[in-house]
Amino acid sequence: MIIEFEGDVFRWDAREDSAWFFTAVPAELSEDIREIPRPYRGFGAVRVRARIGGTEWSTSIFPSDDAYVLPLKKAVRDAESLVEGGPVLVRLDVLDG
Repeated sequence: MIIEFEGDVFRWDAREDSAWFFTAVPAELSEDIREIPRPYRGFGAVRVRARIGGTEWSTSIFPSDDAYVLPLKKAVRDAESLVEGGPVLVRLDVLDG
């Protein structure tokens, strides 16, 4: 399953000193991903191949409230000039399922 969406970059707010940044998969696409049969992985993670601009990497998305979230590591944020609160266009190839 391949999905594309536009989201906003946000900082994990569970800790004030957090340097973890994410973007959320829209709720309707998250629901589609939830419906894919797959073995359970830790924290409910789903393996994906992500692409933002010219940067592509393997990672996992994680369930959070009514959507999955995609972690945005520093190397990706730097390479693609992503900033907190800014927009991001994402392509995900869902590998589990």
